[in-house]
Amino acid sequence: MPEGPELYMSAQFINQTCRNNLFSGQIVKSLVSRQPDIDWNEETYTISAVTRGKELKLTLQSIPNDQKENKKCAKKQNKTLDIVFQFGMSGKFDFYEANELQKHAHLNFFTKTENNKSVQMVLSFVDYRRFGKWQPNGNWSVERGPCVLTDYIPFRENILKNVELSVFRKPICEVLLNQKYFNGIGNYLRAEICYRAGILPFQDARSVLEPLLTETNEVKIKSEKPDILQLCHLLPNEVINLGGTGYDPENRDPDYSKFTEWLQCYYKPGMKNMADHNKRTMWYDGNPGPLKPSVEKVRKIKRKKKASEEVEKTVLKKPKVEKIEDDSKAEVTGKSKRTRKTASGPITRKNVTEEENLKKSKKKSSAKAKNEDLEKSSLEAAGKRRATRRKQSKTSVSDTNISSTPKQKMAGNTVRRTRRGKRS
Repeated sequence: MPEGPELYMSAQFINQTCRNNLFSGQIVKSLVSRQPDIDWNEETYTISAVTRGKELKLTLQSIPNDQKENKKCAKKQNKTLDIVFQFGMSGKFDFYEANELQKHAHLNFFTKTENNKSVQMVLSFVDYRRFGKWQPNGNWSVERGPCVLTDYIPFRENILKNVELSVFRKPICEVLLNQKYFNGIGNYLRAEICYRAGILPFQDARSVLEPLLTETNEVKIKSEKPDILQLCHLLPNEVINLGGTGYDPENRDPDYSKFTEWLQCYYKPGMKNMADHNKRTMWYDGNPGPLKPSVEKVRKIKRKKKASEEVEKTVLKKPKVEKIEDDSKAEVTGKSKRTRKTASGPITRKNVTEEENLKKSKKKSSAKAKNEDLEKSSLEAAGKRRATRRKQSKTSVSDTNISSTPKQKMAGNTVRRTRRGKRS
């Protein structure tokens, strides 16, 4: 996300490119953008830019045709329009030829061509993620405090006067993102400020800032060991002095390596990260502090692999076939290197896959055979059990017949005789 230094460098870029260019015509907005239209259609006008924290103000000033004749009335006739921009997650300004507009160019200002001699150029507000905003006839936001870059002394006084407020009872890493007091500080700057100041990120902000109240009368911009508020001013200036575009996660800047080398904590290997209470990732080293979230959520960061690493991996994946040594070398050394072979030939991707398929089929066939054997053995055991049961049942019947005594037979005969006597 563009922070104070990135917007400041964007204003520098606009002023440098628009210094020797005049603009003309309507301001063209993309069909996709939901931001307000800008009612402006001047024949000739200029563009300039200033910043305040995380806001950029673009000023359009018309130039009337009769300015040379009526120099005294020229200032009164000039028409001006201020447009306040917030860059969101990926906003930036670009200046290029107007033959074909960029895909994500959402607001476009066209240069004036004289008799078709010069190539028409366009200044575009480019925003890949479309979180950026603009407001015509706008002014600086009231909810934002003094800028850490351009208004250092008011910025410092604004914080130290309000240290007793409940806002400063939160962790210092979360207070650093409050634009009402730290206008221009963002995620990477807060990580670098806490790390270089040696402050625990989840420490009470009031306990960090209260010792600075003794220096309200004599504010020092430079010292041997800068405090946290001085770092809020010094580190953004260091980013500006690096050149380039500053923080650029899309890697659009060819000199982005300077910025990554300047970083000491943010997104650096060996550093820890944790989501704060607002679900923003905070980078730090060592102990996070007493006010850390009860549930520690560590973000898994996907780092982009270098092209050299990818080439090395592809080289390692290629199959290597060792050559067979000559018989003369084998006789001298007593060892002979042989090519590793599969069942279907030397090692290649096809042969390896074929061999794996063969192994799988063998395993399947062996498993089937085992299952069939188990079924046969179980059937045989069941048959044997049935046969033993039949034998046991026959022997029991014969035993009962044998066990009948002569007394039982006599009893049966007497019963029959009594039945016959009754019938007669």
